[in-house]
This record gives sequence, structure tokens and C-alpha cells, in this order.
Amino acid sequence: MPKTDYAAYNASEPYFHMVRGALGDLVDGEHFFDIVADDVIYEVLYDFPGWPRVLNGRAELLAQFGDHVTLHATDHLVVHMTDSGQVVVLEYEVHGTALASGRPYDNRFASILRLERRKICHWRDYMDSLAAWNGLTSPG
Repeated sequence: MPKTDYAAYNASEPYFHMVRGALGDLVDGEHFFDIVADDVIYEVLYDFPGWPRVLNGRAELLAQFGDHVTLHATDHLVVHMTDSGQVVVLEYEVHGTALASGRPYDNRFASILRLERRKICHWRDYMDSLAAWNGLTSPG
């Protein structure tokens, strides 16, 4: 099977690398988009202009990702595994530059992942909404 080219999403590569590494051998696939199920439900439990609260399916996730921030790093990763590895909680920070403003973008997240058939089938995300608002909407 040929590898999929995800070059259009390079701005988010530190995030993708962090998630893939955190899940290790619990999932199959090399890239972040390879480890999410085709019918993944990706929820964000915050309201942010331009980002829907729920994305249904890998295709919607691909369409939404990657045009707001260029990430330079992720850190402070803490991984909690529950339910025999079927539920994983990731706590982490991201650091980059907001494309619209040119301002630094730093944020904290907690993401709850449910795994089925060695893929992420559900993602529920919590973040520092004020940090996102300030980084993405404030004038440079």
C-alpha cells in the first residue's frame, strides 16, 4: 500500500509526532492521520470561531487541520492509560506561531482518546481557550 503524503500538514508535525510516540504500539500506522479510524469522532469541548465542536470522520479531520498555527515544539507530555490501554489521556503543551498574527502561540491541552481495533475512534479535547483566543486573534 503506498504511503500517503501529508506534506500539507507539516505545520502540525510536532503535534503529530508527539501523539504517535505517546501511543506507541497501542495503535497501527506511521502518521497521526493513519492512526485515526475512518469514522473517528473528534470533539473539542470549547467554542472557538472557525473550528466545529465535533468532526465526524477522518475526512472532516483532514479538511479542518493545519492552517492556523505553525508548531515548533510540544512538551510536558504526561500519558495516563486506563481500561487496559483502551482509554488514553494525554496532557501536553504546544508552542508555535499563529499564522494570522505572527504572534507566539503557546497552549495547554488534555485529550482523552478511546481506542478500538488499534485506531483512535474517539478524541475529546480540552484546551486553554484564552491562550488560543489571544494567540490567534490578537493583532501582531
